[in-house]
Amino acid sequence: MGINISRQTDLTANLYLQKFVGRTHIAHDDLEFWKALLNYNISIPETSQDQLNLDSRLESLCQSFISNNLKTGNFGSLIVVFLEKVTELLSLSDQESNLHIWQTFNALFIIRTVIKYIIETGSEFQLLQHFEAIPNEELLKAEEANLTAVTAENVIVGVETNSNDEAAMQINTAVMVDGSKFETFIDAIVNLIVVIPVKEFTYHLHLESVNCLITLLSVHLFTQQPAEKLIIFRTIYKCQHANVLMSALLHFVARLVEVPPTMFGNSSTGSFVFGIAESLLSIFSFRKQQDIFKISGATGVELSLQFRQHFPLANQSLLLILILTNHYTSKGNAYRSSLFGCADSKESPKEGSNTFQIDFSAVYETLCRIVTIDQATLLLYLLLHRNERFYKFVMIQPDLEKLVTPILQTLYNAPHSTSHHIYMSLIVLLILSEDDGFNKNVHNIILKNVTWYTERTISEISLGGLLILVVIRTIQYNMLKMRDKYLHTNCLAALANMSGQFRNLHPYVAQRLISLFETLARKHTRLDAQLKEPVNSAVFVNVSTTPEDMMQDLTVLEEVLRMVLEILNSCLSNQLVYCPNLVYTLLYKRSVFEGFRSHHAFQDIIQNIDMVVGFFSSRLQRVQEQRGELGVNEVFEVISKGASQWSSDRLRKFADLKFKYVEEDAPEEFFIPYVWTLVCKYGCVHFSSESIKGVTAEISC
Repeated sequence: MGINISRQTDLTANLYLQKFVGRTHIAHDDLEFWKALLNYNISIPETSQDQLNLDSRLESLCQSFISNNLKTGNFGSLIVVFLEKVTELLSLSDQESNLHIWQTFNALFIIRTVIKYIIETGSEFQLLQHFEAIPNEELLKAEEANLTAVTAENVIVGVETNSNDEAAMQINTAVMVDGSKFETFIDAIVNLIVVIPVKEFTYHLHLESVNCLITLLSVHLFTQQPAEKLIIFRTIYKCQHANVLMSALLHFVARLVEVPPTMFGNSSTGSFVFGIAESLLSIFSFRKQQDIFKISGATGVELSLQFRQHFPLANQSLLLILILTNHYTSKGNAYRSSLFGCADSKESPKEGSNTFQIDFSAVYETLCRIVTIDQATLLLYLLLHRNERFYKFVMIQPDLEKLVTPILQTLYNAPHSTSHHIYMSLIVLLILSEDDGFNKNVHNIILKNVTWYTERTISEISLGGLLILVVIRTIQYNMLKMRDKYLHTNCLAALANMSGQFRNLHPYVAQRLISLFETLARKHTRLDAQLKEPVNSAVFVNVSTTPEDMMQDLTVLEEVLRMVLEILNSCLSNQLVYCPNLVYTLLYKRSVFEGFRSHHAFQDIIQNIDMVVGFFSSRLQRVQEQRGELGVNEVFEVISKGASQWSSDRLRKFADLKFKYVEEDAPEEFFIPYVWTLVCKYGCVHFSSESIKGVTAEISC
């Protein structure tokens, strides 16, 4: 301790820590002790294995703390010391504050470690007891007497000691928990986050403050009580600071400040702490400097890990935003209202119309960079679905490919993503497709050499064409692997919303649209044939599949086929003149509709497709009779001339395809377990998965 190097392996032998968790009361104004305790350097755990190693080395110290603190009140003394240092920090200049920042960080790290241990092994009430405990002179004297007796008569007095311990526990359970110190502590944490500017030597203090709030809220994982009944949640959700806290957290995400190479170094003041940091370079290095963050070349899990390593403050702030906005969804959540009501800082503020202002360009740019990360996709969903200003801002961006292409890449790599991430990515596309301007613009944005799309080399394609290809592939993947009705419904809804604006479709895109129908049609034919066979027929090879299951599959399949036909019809009704490749493919593949012309579920809409095919077939036949066999270019010439003379009035009118995403009732049942899974999987704070309880017990930390 002091300015000596403190390693994790030395923790249990440290005299200051032993005294802190021991049976002696330490007053908050014992400046010499607290200075010695808080002048330490420790490698922060970065992985779950690091956390396990630290937890195992702290186990005996934490047990001593639990046994003694309700009598000594030392945790309360540390809280007071921390609160005093925060108050001092808020009034100090940069030059004066470096030492305070270092000691404040160290105090908060100890506090968070204690909080985490009690939450994982005890209860919320026990945690609040330790917050509010004050030294009990009578129990301290009794403890000293017990110690003397134990050394004199080991066996007999051992029994007496146990009974004394039980009596002490009974007295200690009566410790009043009014929550006043805890509320003050929460206010101090918020002040650190929102008032202290983020600089190189304050970065880790901000990070530790955000981590402390996440750790406190993790009480949800370790109890079966609903969040609204937990004192910690009720205190944090009092929300007098909702706007400033949400604003600060979203700014941390948008600014994407990289973690400094040293924890408190590179300050221009040449301070005491900086001098120590230079002399203890190996201890203060937060991570290897040779790690180079190349965010553009990473996706999925790889990007999530890089994001956590290089931008831990942005990562943790993003996770805290998701926690705060997804709990209390039906209880007037002020954090949720704050996020959904924020406005662009470039706009003139309207009194009472927004909660805070932030640079939407910065938020948009950051989300474009990290949208393939689960938690970023979820934040994007919340902003697009609930913040009308941000939705309108995104819709007018000229570089939509920066946002949409990574989302498509996530869907393309579906086998490497979670089902939740795939689902949220599709919902984002569905929400985007609700805007006609978006549906038109994506066909005007041309992409070159999309290297990650490996099924076919495409040198040039519109963003709209790529979107259609990836969504079709997702439908086929879902039909084969996931068999999730809601997933392919959302896929088809997005395509349906776009279909009236399909333009200049790439030949391969047109082929894939018809091939989708063809693949589904073959499956329909097989299922229909199986259902018409006797139950004991050899056709029922899979005995686990009942006729009822097959009938259900057939019904779903018919819904999908109908939707695909409606998408084709919508394009032909609205954009036929701009889609010669689709007409060409329909002419070439006209036979795929043969078995459905008389089917009651498809008859009406196939009549429209047949009318288009018949019109162009007759023109081709006439030209062919005049010129002989036609080449591809000549066929397209005929289609182009025919399209200019075609009138969509000939077709039967169907309602416009317009689908709008509507969040289901009780969304917290989906989102809360999802958010905490992300916190455990991608966060910088690692929790004990063995202790997780309740509805979130399936979460893997």
